[in-house]
Amino acid sequence: MSTHVLRCDGAPVPIALASLPLTQTSAIPDTTVLDELLPVMAADSLPRLIVLGEDAGLAAVLTHLMRTERLGVEIGYVPVDRTYGSRAYETGTGSAAAKRALDGKPQETPLIRDDTGKVLIGRATLVAEDGGKLEGEAYVDDTRLFTGKVAALLVSPTLELPGLHASVHRGLRKKRWVEGRAMQLGTRGAIVTRDGITTDKPVRRSTFYRHHEPWLLVR
Repeated sequence: MSTHVLRCDGAPVPIALASLPLTQTSAIPDTTVLDELLPVMAADSLPRLIVLGEDAGLAAVLTHLMRTERLGVEIGYVPVDRTYGSRAYETGTGSAAAKRALDGKPQETPLIRDDTGKVLIGRATLVAEDGGKLEGEAYVDDTRLFTGKVAALLVSPTLELPGLHASVHRGLRKKRWVEGRAMQLGTRGAIVTRDGITTDKPVRRSTFYRHHEPWLLVR
């Protein structure tokens, strides 16, 4: 097995990973860097890539793996601090996450993407484009999540099947999470933020769903 570290935006390197081959990249990894690295790793029958960074960086890596049909690469995740993704996938942080990424075993894990072909790792937030209430209707599989107006809609992956859960903000009311394979929203206009990255243009429809192939998360 060959193991390589992808260091995003100068993330601290835990001692357990210090002796491994390492590639530096930006917070959102450049696809050219991945295109140079992945063929080298493919020479091994069991390639493992350990990503040091944040949810958006890991999402970019998995998006590239999905689009290039390389989801057979084992992925370890080492965030510096707790993130929505580290909580969803129970990776831990820092040195504990590094040890798990190095010594753990790959587990088939639901891969959540959206209708633009981008992977979601931690949290997607959908709000109204005008700063008011998000108006529309949303479903998780066959369950209606809301119809009318809400403050925001939230979507996150889950470690186990069916793959995701979604909820809405309704003032001070406690959030109710609904699990399923897919979340579909129809609205007059929504701004989508995926793992901290906000889209430039509003959308009238948005879908997050489980990809037909899982990814291999080392845990």
